[in-house]
Formats: sequence, C-alpha cells, structure tokens
Amino acid sequence: MRRLAAGCLTLLLLGSNASADWLEASSDHFVIYGDQSEKALRGFAERLERFHAAMAYVFRRPPARPSASNRVTIYVVSTQAAVRDLAGSSDRALAGVYLPRAGAAIAVIPRPGVAAAQYGMSPETILFHEYAHHFMAGLTARTFPRWFVEGFAEFFAGVKFRADGGVGLGAPATHRFAELAYAPEVPIRRMLEFDGGAGTSRSGYDAFYGQSWVLFHYLQFAPERAGQLVQYQQRLAAGEPALDAARGAFGDLDRLETDMESYQRRRKISYLLIDPRALTIGPITIRELRPGETAMMPTRMRSRAGVTPEQAANLLPEARKIAAQHPDDPAVLAALAEAEFDAGDEDAAIAAADRALVIDPQQIDAHIQKGYALFSKVEKGTLPAESWKDVRSQFVRANKVENDHPVPLVQYYLSYLVQGAPPTKAAVDGLEWAMVLAPFDVSLRWLVAQRMVSENRLKDAAQTLKPLAYSPHPGEFTDQARKMLQDVEARIGEAQSPSPD
Repeated sequence: MRRLAAGCLTLLLLGSNASADWLEASSDHFVIYGDQSEKALRGFAERLERFHAAMAYVFRRPPARPSASNRVTIYVVSTQAAVRDLAGSSDRALAGVYLPRAGAAIAVIPRPGVAAAQYGMSPETILFHEYAHHFMAGLTARTFPRWFVEGFAEFFAGVKFRADGGVGLGAPATHRFAELAYAPEVPIRRMLEFDGGAGTSRSGYDAFYGQSWVLFHYLQFAPERAGQLVQYQQRLAAGEPALDAARGAFGDLDRLETDMESYQRRRKISYLLIDPRALTIGPITIRELRPGETAMMPTRMRSRAGVTPEQAANLLPEARKIAAQHPDDPAVLAALAEAEFDAGDEDAAIAAADRALVIDPQQIDAHIQKGYALFSKVEKGTLPAESWKDVRSQFVRANKVENDHPVPLVQYYLSYLVQGAPPTKAAVDGLEWAMVLAPFDVSLRWLVAQRMVSENRLKDAAQTLKPLAYSPHPGEFTDQARKMLQDVEARIGEAQSPSPD
C-alpha cells in the first residue's frame, strides 16, 4: 500500500496471531477486529467510545464523526511473536505498533484484560495514551513542549470506567510509580526546555514520563496553582521560549520542583469525574467476518502495517491462494489488490480491484488500490501521459464513494505534482482539507506546507510548519521543516520591514 505517513511508534505490548473466528466492532471513531467474544469486543469498543466522549466533553468539542476510513483501526491480537512477525522485526521488545496515517491509522494491541506486571502499563493504558496524542492533534495545530505533550497523554491515559457509565480522567498513573521511584530524575529546568532534555540521559532511561504526569496533574488540581497552566499556554502562544514561559507562569522553578515532589507523595489525589449523562456514544455494531475475510486477516494486517518489497513478494502467494478460494468476496479481492500492488504487479492489482468493484461498486479499498496502480503505471511510463486524466478520474470515483476519505484527495493533488502540471484550485483545496481531516499525519502536513510556500502564503505556511519543526518527537521531516520555517519567517520579516526612503 502506498503510504503517506512517517515511521511507526513502537509500543511495548503483547501481540497475536490471527485465529479462526474474527469479529468486527464498528463505532463512530473506531473499527476493531479481534478473535474475542462478542461481549468482550463490544465492551472494549464501548470503553474506547466513552473515553473519546469524555475527552470531547472536557474540551467542549461538538459531536463529530470522522469518515469511515479515517477512524482508528485496532487489531486485537494475542501473542508477541505474531506482532514481531507483523512488524517484520526480530526485536523481542517490540510487541505492537501504532501508525498515525491519513485514512489508515492503525494500532495493534493484545486482548484487553491481559494482566500487566505490578506497576506495569496495561495494553489499554498504552492505547489510551496514544489515542490522547491522536485526539490532541485534532484540538490544535499549536506546538507544545515535550513535557506538556507527554503529560497530557499520561493524564488522560489514567482513565476509570464506572459501572454507572461515568468516566474518570486523571486517575493515578500507577504504571509510572516504579519509574518515579527508581529511574534517574530529570532536573526541572531541563525538563521544562522544549525538548525536555531528550537524549541527555546517560542510561537512555529516566523518569521524564512520570515527572511529566506529576507536573501536568499537579497544575490541573492544586488550588495554589490555579490558572497557571492556562497562563503558561498563553505565554507559549505569544512566542516565549519554553523555559521563559515556565518561569513566567509557574514562578520559582526550584519551589515548583519541591512542590511536585510533595504532591507525588500524597496518598490520595483527585481526578475528573464525568457524569454519565454528559457522555453520549453512537451505536456499536458487531459482525462476524466472512470466512474469506478471516482467512485474509493475517495478510491484511501485514499489508496495513507496511511491507518491504521482499516481504510483499513473500506475502503474495498466500493472498492469491485465499482469493482463489473466495473469488466472490469483495473485501478479499481488495486485499489481494493491495498485496499485488505492494509486490509490484500493477496490472494484477487493477484486475483484482475491478473484480471487487463488479461485486461491490462501493468497495473503497478496491477503488484506492486501483488508483494507486494506475498512478504507478503512468508514473513509470507504462501508460501514456494522457492517462493522468484516468488516474484523476479514478480518485474522483473514490471520493464519491467516501467524500471525506483523505487519500483520494491527496492522490488527486499528487497526480498534478508528479505530472509536472499546475494543480487546480480544487486539487489544492482538497489537499488542505485532507490535512484538516488527518492533522496527525506528518507527511501530509509537510506536503501542505510545501504547497503553501510555493503559493507565497507565508503566514499559513509558518503555522503549518511549526508542528513539524518543533515537534517534541523529531521525525524524518524535522530538519527540513526547521530550515524551511526559518526561511519563511525571514521572508515574512522582510515583507514587514519598512522600505528605505
């Protein structure tokens, strides 16, 4: 599958092989696949939706549903070896993945309820942490220091589900207690720098996450610190450096560190309790996967996680075998189209996609895979340049099936870029709308920023670049984004400088 996103964030989870009877739970914000009982899968989906609703309530977000394909897809599995196999890794510590991608955000976790070691992170806690990052990306495009980003995620990952339907947020992060007790402490001034002193620990491990949770929680609930977190955010928004903003909002930082240590030792702490009457979740539908879908599940998961050319070639025979056994299942044929495309056979991918679309003209994955294959053929020159119109027509058809799917919008724009033709206003508008739909996708954000710079929309470009340039988690675009942002801000400054007489 052609990817827009950058690398994966590894999670220390337990994983699994696909097994016989898989179910799908579909809700407003999640699609969950698992070989669990219907009761267990429905309960997991309900907890995830209540978690989302609780955060939406706290931040006064109006009810909204992402497009079907822009929901987070979660594969619930059960053995660590299978996850390593899925990720194509021999790292025994790797047991799960989270990939924040436009139209294809996925997570892999073990079955909820798998016991964690004492003070260890449960699979659900890690998923809640990562989904809090996902949610935060949709709240604002502003950039925040690393401690704030991780403290936010740790705070909301501390969730309690009450029997009456209420949700508690900010419960004690027991999984950080051992870290806070035994790991090297990060000095407060280093912690409050923008990057939080990343990479300065000699051991490679410190109490940064635990300390971030303590500080975020303390500032949320301590009466003597009321309003300081808001003031801190305002100072950051005004452009103050992170450490200066902290001094201005929190006062004496040595006193802050002492107060944090005292707060950490409290036997009881508060948390936010959201009344169940304030939480509304949509319907959750459960269906048993068809035999062909179940058989294709390992192939589908590997394809969605991303494959190398060698892995794609090894995966293809099994995908073809399953498709031959289930020739009338459109989801199986769409998965075959993806496997064929990943292995480099565009014609076979188009043929499989067309077979799926004859059976189900609304099969969005088949539309997407056919578009990718056509795009590749024209780009390679095996179809004439005039066929770019066919590529665009294919993604227009996909857009009509699912209007807010970000991938057709992005690929429609890219078809002009690769062709070397000026994109239409509709293409540019579609690209920028895709970023609104998937603000967590860094590759998409980089693409939008480049477009804005080319159109001399410098202020828009600067705002789009900042989350990349100043990300507390540097990625493949960080250095390029910082350089581009410096150039953009210099041009903005020159434009605002008075002209000499």
